[in-house]
Amino acid sequence: MHPVMLKDIISQEQCEQLQALVRESDTIICVCHQNPDGDALGSCLGWAEVLRTHFGKEPQVIVPDQYPDFLQWLPNSEKIIRYDKHKEGCDWTLQHADLIFCLDFNTTSRVADMQQALEKSPAKMVLIDHHLGPDIPTVLTISHPEASSTCELVFRLTWQLGAFEQMSKHFATPIYCGMMTDTGAFTYNSDDCDVYFIVSQLLTKHINKDKIYRNVYHNFSEDRLRLMGYVMYKSLVVDASHHASYFTLTREDLKRFHFMKGDAEGLVNMPLQIKGHKLSISLREDTEKENTIWVSLRSVDQFPCNEMAARFFNGGGHLNASGGRLNCSIAEAVKITEQAIRAFEGLLK
Repeated sequence: MHPVMLKDIISQEQCEQLQALVRESDTIICVCHQNPDGDALGSCLGWAEVLRTHFGKEPQVIVPDQYPDFLQWLPNSEKIIRYDKHKEGCDWTLQHADLIFCLDFNTTSRVADMQQALEKSPAKMVLIDHHLGPDIPTVLTISHPEASSTCELVFRLTWQLGAFEQMSKHFATPIYCGMMTDTGAFTYNSDDCDVYFIVSQLLTKHINKDKIYRNVYHNFSEDRLRLMGYVMYKSLVVDASHHASYFTLTREDLKRFHFMKGDAEGLVNMPLQIKGHKLSISLREDTEKENTIWVSLRSVDQFPCNEMAARFFNGGGHLNASGGRLNCSIAEAVKITEQAIRAFEGLLK
């Protein structure tokens, strides 16, 4: 037993239930939300490694669609199956699965085109997530919105199971990556000292945290760098009186800079470097669907991004990092954004 104790995230009874579920299942699947980010992929790959190493299972990781190039180096990412590329096979697997782990999403709509197949699966489901309001019918729900990331929860679960000593860097690397990306390299939602104890333990598996950082944050194309410059110089609208800003990325902008999935990652954080700024909003047109605007919100201190996302952008998320979607033109999205900023001016001024 390690002298430092992390608090358990499930009861002893639930721990035994989880182990029984895994032992009794042959076909096990790990799934995450559409547009997978570092936490979604990291938690899936990390938990799949636990299932392999500790339980002797051979789980499959199925993701709804494409994930960014800057995450394709993650260990075992070559084993990931994309639903949008292999729908027929994935449908069959989901229909014949014994156990499905839903990682880093709280409602089945987050898996997009995979939603119907997931809901129709007769498999037992276990949720591991840190988003508010889980509503997936499961036999076991492990939900802790106060956690920095789903990867943190996967680590804590692994620790509670006594499986961490067996783990290698194939577990530690994706878990660290997910914790890093979901906290903006530990710049928000990461005040709990346990987060850094977990990092210290991951480092015992000889991960290269500096290389992980470079792989994620210093791994873009020249076009992406020029896109960043364009957004900051041409597209950014600063509302100084409300300590807020927003920017748009139209389909024409994306085409001009040869946009690839992941190229917009992190852009929404940059305006928060403005002194006294509290809120930054990104409005990006979908590259294929008409009148679809993807919204990202970031804030500092106690400004509630998630409340604004839920009220104005059909979304939600965390206090300082949330998202949503609008079904309208980019011009209408700008009007809604300006309305949202005015509605929250009491918290912004």
